[in-house]
Amino acid sequence: MARRTLSRFVLAPAAAVAALIGFAAAPAQAAVWWSTDQWGNYTTSDGYTLYNNIWGSGAGAQTIWVNSSSNWGVWADHPNTGGIKSYPNAKKVVGKAITSMASLKSSYNVTVPSSGAYNTSYDIWDTDYDYEVMLWVNYNGAVGALGTSQGTVTLGGHTWNVYKGDNGANQVFSFLRTSDSTSGTVDVLPILKWIKDTKGWWGNETIGDVQFGYEITSSSGGLDFRTNSFSVSSS
Repeated sequence: MARRTLSRFVLAPAAAVAALIGFAAAPAQAAVWWSTDQWGNYTTSDGYTLYNNIWGSGAGAQTIWVNSSSNWGVWADHPNTGGIKSYPNAKKVVGKAITSMASLKSSYNVTVPSSGAYNTSYDIWDTDYDYEVMLWVNYNGAVGALGTSQGTVTLGGHTWNVYKGDNGANQVFSFLRTSDSTSGTVDVLPILKWIKDTKGWWGNETIGDVQFGYEITSSSGGLDFRTNSFSVSSS
């Protein structure tokens, strides 16, 4: 059923797709790129890659639209069932070892729905994809982190509840902000160093992808997720 639904949107006439983007609170005439494709992706002139990334089973329809790396959004209509359906995101590749970096920071400003089940999160990977660091800045509905609680820590300008787990393919370190935030700056490097130096959970990993987006479990009836600004900087 989900596959047929996706196909219907992929093959829809241009007018219908424009209407869908309009419904998604994105000005259809302004969006420089949009996609309903499961793995649709677009690279901006400043080196960010945007992904529709509908990867979970039982997913519904989803459209990503992009004006720039700091102005993009998603309309998603995923059923009210368990399991993550998608993680539409913007990605910046860093390609630097932890000890070689003097700084790694990111700023965000988002508008998210009051219903549905989702988290707004960073997903940070080493270049070998052995380790995954998730930073949840807000979350809603029946969602939770993988693994076991490791306590609470204040790092990078925020206070987080920390979880450590393994999904069978890689280790996952999740940091859930203790209060929801729709805008702010995260000083990422102290978090990576805490994992390495204080906890000893990994070595001097080379950081590859810094992703930011919306991990959506359910958004029945169609919900809008908007990124008003986003940036990643490293040195």
